[in-house]
Amino acid sequence: MIVLLLSYLPSLVCGIHVVRTGREMFWLWLFIIGPLIAPAFYLFAVIVPEMLGGRTARTLGRAARQAIDPERDYRAAKAALEDAPTVGARMRLARAAEALNKWSEAEALWRDSAVGQFAEDPAVLLGHALALLELDRHADALARLEALEKLGSEGHTPAAALAFARAYEGLGRYDEADGPYRYAADRLPGLEAAGRYVAFLAKAGRGEDARLGLAEVERRYAKINPALRAEARLWRDLAANAVAQTPA
Repeated sequence: MIVLLLSYLPSLVCGIHVVRTGREMFWLWLFIIGPLIAPAFYLFAVIVPEMLGGRTARTLGRAARQAIDPERDYRAAKAALEDAPTVGARMRLARAAEALNKWSEAEALWRDSAVGQFAEDPAVLLGHALALLELDRHADALARLEALEKLGSEGHTPAAALAFARAYEGLGRYDEADGPYRYAADRLPGLEAAGRYVAFLAKAGRGEDARLGLAEVERRYAKINPALRAEARLWRDLAANAVAQTPA
């Protein structure tokens, strides 16, 4: 009995914090059904960011909340669009859908956002292109990117370069893909661009270049905060697996 009571002590402490700070009441239910796991998540999702502040702490908090309720942002965005069907609300829902890999829904939302003055909006064009890339509609994505490029500097950002590279690769235009991949890999934070570039090099049969690129990816990966490595690991593994399949 004493052991049982002690196991609920973290839930009691966190529950008091929830009530006093006006947090979402669903936490209380989680504390009841998961008296050890739920308080641990609450600690990293709410209390640590609250105490420490800063970008890293906020990132940890978002990650923990996402792990507990991955569709929270999606539901909120969907409700916001129903309340006010604006282009901004539609774009917000598109991004939330992307976070859940609902790419067909995201593509439709981006397409519906490209109306009126937003038909040539850089964020809409790039967002639509990225959704089309995930659906392997590379020609359609390239058309959106070329429209973005015509707007000027907005079409020459590292993010746009990565999208161009992916579109060219998907269309088998490897010579045109190399430059944008290299440009994006050198400038974008995180490991997505670098990981994709290494995988592209391996796919193109450039084994030595791919191995050199992987060494750089591993070097950058080692410097990432361990608490933030989950996403980076996906791109590091993408690069490593591609190189592993390349003849020595």
